[in-house]
Amino acid sequence: MAVAHRYPPEHVPVLSRGKHRRPRKGACFMEFASYLAGERWSDHPDCTHPLLAALARGVNDHISDEGRQQLAPLIPSVIGLTSDDLHVDARIALLCARTALPVVAAERQRVMAVGVLTCERVLVQLDHGRTVNCDDASRWALEQAPHAMEWARRFTRELAPSVKRFRRIAAPNIVSNAVKGIADACVPDTDALLHGLLVDAIAECRRRMPDATAGRVDADASRGVIASR
Repeated sequence: MAVAHRYPPEHVPVLSRGKHRRPRKGACFMEFASYLAGERWSDHPDCTHPLLAALARGVNDHISDEGRQQLAPLIPSVIGLTSDDLHVDARIALLCARTALPVVAAERQRVMAVGVLTCERVLVQLDHGRTVNCDDASRWALEQAPHAMEWARRFTRELAPSVKRFRRIAAPNIVSNAVKGIADACVPDTDALLHGLLVDAIAECRRRMPDATAGRVDADASRGVIASR
């Protein structure tokens, strides 16, 4: 299906940091997605799951200028990925927390460890009968920061997370802190970590939304628009 854009070809945006009023001023990742989807110009378009969009905006703003241009081919893949299933929020936030936990500075590790445990508890609530034990990937991430793990277990011992509050407050905070922590981490190639985190989150959403491709724009046409920037 061809995409009917609201903007002429000479106004095709270029990826840059922050929010932009119009395409000729540039575009963040999600503004470009709204452009390709034929939606009203926005960094919060309807075509993408809100938490995945928040992750994309965060990566766009914290990656280097060179790394940002490498994100462009990913833009078509987020269009149509949207769902009301809270599992999606929990899985995105969990992926972010356990990716960040081993690499962020010590003062951030407690926050990320709490994020991992909170996401796991939300998933227990959603999956009735699921065991309380963390899965292997979460357990490995926690073991990379044992002091933070022990503190987070004590801190969350009496907590019973509200799923509504998790979606509205906790999950976005986990994603935001993970992205900022990775960007500030004293490790080689934080660009690759941020890029890989977004790739993995898109793949996780695709697994959780097997029918979401129906809402996507034509991928070849979208890549052609991106290539013409």
